[in-house]
Amino acid sequence: MTGAGVIGELPALPLHEAGKYVAGAYVVVFVLVLIYVAIMAVRLSRIERELGELLARETAAAGDDHGQGPPQRPRPPAEAGVGG
Repeated sequence: MTGAGVIGELPALPLHEAGKYVAGAYVVVFVLVLIYVAIMAVRLSRIERELGELLARETAAAGDDHGQGPPQRPRPPAEAGVGG
């Protein structure tokens, strides 16, 4: 066997040492994913709460209109001299 063939067959780290690093990497990735999911859950609950407040405000405003429906936007005036 040549020197390159022996180096290619040997692992980079002995397996009993590499297992610690692999397990550590999995733990780090798991913790990062857990933190990400927790942050997304907090953001989702805040958005749902704000949406509920907006819907309640809209419902209260619609009740004040006495059934007139949603407010109408004013239309822009027609431009004079267009198409000429």
